[in-house]
Amino acid sequence: MKICCSLAAVALTMPCLFGQAGGAKSGADWPMYNRDPAGTRYSPLTQINTRNVGKLKQAWAYALKSDSTRPGAPRASGSEATPIVVNGVMYFPAAGRVVALDAASGKELWRYELPQGSPGNRGVTYWPGDQNNPPRVIFTSGHMMTGLNANTGKVDPGFGKEGQVDIVIGYTAPPTVYKNMLFVGANVPEINGPGLPGDTRAYDARTGAKVWEFHSVPRAGEPGNDTWETDSWKDRTGVNNWGFQMTVDAERDTLYTTFGSPASDFYGGDRKGNDLYGNSVVALDVNTGKMKWYFQAVHHDVWDFDLPPAPGLIDVTINGKKTPILAQTGKVGYMYILNRVTGEPVFGVKETPVPQSQVPGEQLSPTQGIPVKPPPFGRMSFKIEDLVTADDTTAEHAAACRDLVEKSGGAHNEGPFTPYAWRAPGAPPVSNVIFPGPIGGVNWGGTASDPKLGYVYAFTNEYGSIGWIQKEPDTSKVPYQQASILGNPFNSKFWALKKDANGLTLGAQSWPCQKPPWGRLTAVNAATGDFAWQIRLGVTDELPEGKKNTGRIGFGGPIVTAGGLVFIGATNDKRFRAIDSKTGKELWETKLDYNAIAVPMTFQGKDGKQYVAITAANGGAGVTDPDRRGGESLVVFALP
Repeated sequence: MKICCSLAAVALTMPCLFGQAGGAKSGADWPMYNRDPAGTRYSPLTQINTRNVGKLKQAWAYALKSDSTRPGAPRASGSEATPIVVNGVMYFPAAGRVVALDAASGKELWRYELPQGSPGNRGVTYWPGDQNNPPRVIFTSGHMMTGLNANTGKVDPGFGKEGQVDIVIGYTAPPTVYKNMLFVGANVPEINGPGLPGDTRAYDARTGAKVWEFHSVPRAGEPGNDTWETDSWKDRTGVNNWGFQMTVDAERDTLYTTFGSPASDFYGGDRKGNDLYGNSVVALDVNTGKMKWYFQAVHHDVWDFDLPPAPGLIDVTINGKKTPILAQTGKVGYMYILNRVTGEPVFGVKETPVPQSQVPGEQLSPTQGIPVKPPPFGRMSFKIEDLVTADDTTAEHAAACRDLVEKSGGAHNEGPFTPYAWRAPGAPPVSNVIFPGPIGGVNWGGTASDPKLGYVYAFTNEYGSIGWIQKEPDTSKVPYQQASILGNPFNSKFWALKKDANGLTLGAQSWPCQKPPWGRLTAVNAATGDFAWQIRLGVTDELPEGKKNTGRIGFGGPIVTAGGLVFIGATNDKRFRAIDSKTGKELWETKLDYNAIAVPMTFQGKDGKQYVAITAANGGAGVTDPDRRGGESLVVFALP
């Protein structure tokens, strides 16, 4: 773990920044993806609470399938979006369009049909406007960022060039808004080494002009460049913020951006060194993009241990002193609680010797930083006695997992940060099992934070990966790549893989091969670093009573309310749940038509009622079963 305080940004134009703060000023609203700049996902609403949540009923639903007649119009959604609500109006992306709805009834107020393609399927952004510009709904589609008049749904020609800004490198999530700034990440390749940069960029919300760009891979002369040996930083792709939002400390004008692993994900022989700012949370000045500090969670990543979620920011009392902290999670399976002003770990991070790789040319970091507290969310190692048995699930499942291990040449593991095995050309299969695997840990669903309790909530997968690193043909993009008897890295999960008649992966039916639990929801007391509670989240309906409570795989994350509730979908059992935020007791559950692979939200309509909404659309590629019925919906609940 390294912390530094220095500069690594390129400032392009720096206009004076005025306008409204991007906060959730009204308790009725949910005005941005994470509700507030601090990313707490905390709502002060209490109408729905621990005493009455069991009475929740569906109030309305909005179909996401496109009914457009234009040629090439998208039909399905696969949405992972969280709607936003401002002044009783809901804004939301659907297949081929962006819509405004009456938040209390679901009645469509306006729609904007894209000339081609679809908006990013993770959300939209609301900017409140100023004396010269109307309020805007801003969204991305590929490498274009578009601004709509929030009142009419018409393209606002004052934004960029006739309502559009070419951000050059695409980003599929809603821009993060703060004052008159828009912050975007980058979706870039993760396999080939050379390619487009994964830089974090800032744009003026009024004009669309680029303000600054932070180099996620520092260039010659910039701090951190020396962590890339032999000019391996040049043309390096990866190291990108592909997550759905960033967070802002409004008191200190600090933006926190997080980065994934350098490309290639699973081989780093051509990028020796710690590879900054890969796998790091970086604090930037919102106005200039100048770096204040960074914290690297994983050195020289070869596991695809990205940090997709934005950190949650709250203040807690530690040893009688109010402490401004951030809670950073990621696929690596740990939570790093840092002082958000300095970047220093609050409870300590110990650089710990870790296993080393046998892959030719690979040079791993001899140590990795492991938090003293909190403990890991779940499994970080594997022994063969941890393999699932018929007593845990079914005889068929257990047999499939034994067969996987046998054909893979074993399932070796040396503890946290075990690298993939090396399989020499012509050698029989030999495999290591990696926990957590490349989908988490905590993925893009991130955390919710209760500033009253001081608890931070996170959903975690327990989905290992199995396989080896092998030499690739000379014509390949990378010289070495991860593989397994199941195929490429996407399929190399430690699971009993099932496919349908068309050869498509049945993600929900492909159960993990280690003993349950397979998914958990955890509340961390940020003031102590201890778990306040932890539960299995999700059931396996195909199993008999007594075995069903396995926990489930998924993507998405929680929200928390002043009514004492954590709401969460996320799991691939098609459930939406309410959990007691203090105790972890499940208080309400409903089964949906589709998996709710998204982050929910809550708001108060103009009718005075509190509502809770979740997208149920089978997002989360690879962990749900294919479903082409076309019934994906945004589903909204309220008390009778």
